[in-house]
Order: sequence, then structure tokens, then C-alpha cells
Amino acid sequence: MELRHLRYFVHVAEEQHYGRAAERLRVAQPALSRQIQDLEEEIGFKLFDRLPRGVKTSAAGKSFLLARCATNPSRSE
Repeated sequence: MELRHLRYFVHVAEEQHYGRAAERLRVAQPALSRQIQDLEEEIGFKLFDRLPRGVKTSAAGKSFLLARCATNPSRSE
């Protein structure tokens, strides 16, 4: 797991939308989507529930986010 994966995850969780998160991160949306898929495969569970318009952080994704924030409370942009 790379720091980039975690950064991408946090941005998608905040935006609840891959396109807006990709724009904010200044990366292509397909690349962002692939990185999130790679992270999900690595940790073994889905971080987001895919919706027709956007995404919603899954229960497991919320737990993962809280655990990450607890281990690294200082987050810089």
C-alpha cells in the first residue's frame, strides 16, 4: 500500500465522486479509479458503494478511513 493510494482514497471519500476527486488531485479519472481498485484488492474489501451518480463510502470504507485518521491525525494537502 502506497501513500498515494491512501491520499486518493481520502479525496474520493470527501468528494463522493471520482470525477471531482480526480480533478482536485489533477489526475485522470480512469487512473484514479484503477488506483482505488488496486487498493481494494490489496486490503480485501470494497471501500465504496458505486452509485449511478457518484459513490458512497461503504461501512468498511468508513472504518478504514477512521483507522487511517487515528494512526495519522495530521493530514496535509
